[in-house]
Amino acid sequence: MLTINIICIGKIKENFFKDAISEYSKRLSKYCNLNIIELSDEKLPTKVNDKIIDNIKNIEGKKILSHLKKDSYIICLDLHGKQLSSEEFSYKLDSIALNYNSSITFIIGGTLGISTEVLDAANEKICFSKMTFPHQLIRVFLLEQLFRAFKISNNETYHW
Repeated sequence: MLTINIICIGKIKENFFKDAISEYSKRLSKYCNLNIIELSDEKLPTKVNDKIIDNIKNIEGKKILSHLKKDSYIICLDLHGKQLSSEEFSYKLDSIALNYNSSITFIIGGTLGISTEVLDAANEKICFSKMTFPHQLIRVFLLEQLFRAFKISNNETYHW
């Protein structure tokens, strides 16, 4: 069975996000082994500049890198990544599982994004939208799209 790891910066505080994550995690258990690794985010000072931003991204990046497994296919969720349809995303997961290995790790960065070092460690980058969303909502989007991808892959009905 495919293992899906999701490494995220930031804790989920809102119950409605926790409920959605719990529901999709339960649904996904039929299709994969799901591991969600929440890492603490760095506190943002009142005033930021490029040096502070880079420093925070690098600190968060080191936390992410320490949790990456060498045998996992790494996908960063990044605004500069490739946009895929739900069907293309499903085919992508099938292809990775078939041609690479049975572990895929998705990375969701913090408020300021993902460090260059983490982006460079990724096998690829994907983007759900050119719009910016809070990382808590992106986690729900990712789980929903993973569930949809497995439904597509298994030729099971799911609302389109």
